[in-house]
This record gives sequence, structure tokens and C-alpha cells, in this order.
Amino acid sequence: MRHGSLPGVHGRVRPLTLLGDPVLHTPCGEVTDFGPELADLVEDLFATMYAAEGVGLAANQIGVPLRVFVFDCPDDEDVRHLGHVVNPRPVVTDGVVVRGPEGCLSLPGLEAGTERYDHAVVEGFTVTGEPVTVHGTGFFARCLQHESDHLDGTVYADRLDGRRHRKLTRQVARASWHRPA
Repeated sequence: MRHGSLPGVHGRVRPLTLLGDPVLHTPCGEVTDFGPELADLVEDLFATMYAAEGVGLAANQIGVPLRVFVFDCPDDEDVRHLGHVVNPRPVVTDGVVVRGPEGCLSLPGLEAGTERYDHAVVEGFTVTGEPVTVHGTGFFARCLQHESDHLDGTVYADRLDGRRHRKLTRQVARASWHRPA
């Protein structure tokens, strides 16, 4: 039985920012105010992530250009990892490089084989300003790298090359949500 409230219960579901919006390709700013507005943002991120059935969500994916992301993601052993990181800084990405299917709530319905390390460590802060270190392996390491990339203005499509990049570009062009520039 869980104790305390579930994240996102008090948040509001916000519209997702889709590929093509410049906020997704702009590095996010550092959080400097650890007050109630940040707590509300984290709640909204969880509510939006759960409504979209995702495993992670960065603030710029709801149009807020701040360095914050949330996650509720399993690792390869099906251990659930639940939390958030403010001002995350990847400090370790190592291990084996694995190409695996990767999707994104900002590219709904699409995925592509994307190379990621199978181990990642991110340092940052909690919503109250306490230091936090998050360790991830397997699928959860992929999630940590994916969400950290978002805050640097990178989407997984930017990591693709050759045939995989061309295929995804064609899929984006045909997607019902895509608006040509």
C-alpha cells in the first residue's frame, strides 16, 4: 500500500509541445526559484505524463523552457523508478551502447531504433532544493538520457542518421499532428 499522495493528482494536464515547435530545440534555462510555482509545474508534468501514458516528460514538452523532468519508468528488471529532477546534469553515461526502440510524447505514435548507453547517472535537485542523484540501467537509463537531452534542446530524432533518420522524417511528414513549416 502506498502512503502519501500520488504525483500528479493535484496537477493539471497541459497540452504537449509537438516536434516543430522551437522550444524543443532550444536549451532550457536553470531553475532559480524553488517555490510553489515549481511544485505546481512538477505536479502538472506528472499529470500530463500520465494522461499521455508516457514514462518521462521534460518541462519544454509542455512549453516551459526550464530544466525540470519527471519520470515513472521501469528498468530492464521491471523495477519502477518514480521521481523528478530539477536542473539535472548527466554525470555518467557508460556501459554498452544499445540500439532500442525509442518514442517521444512530442512525436506521438512514432518510434525509431536509437542508440543509448545502458547506464546513466543524473545529479540535480528535488522540487524543494535538496540534492538528488538518480542511477539508471537499461530502459530507465535510456529514459534519463532522453529527458536530459530534451532540456538541452535535443529530441531523439536528432540522434538518428542515415536510413533510420530518413524513415522517421517521412513518418513525421505523414503524421496527422505534423504542421509543415
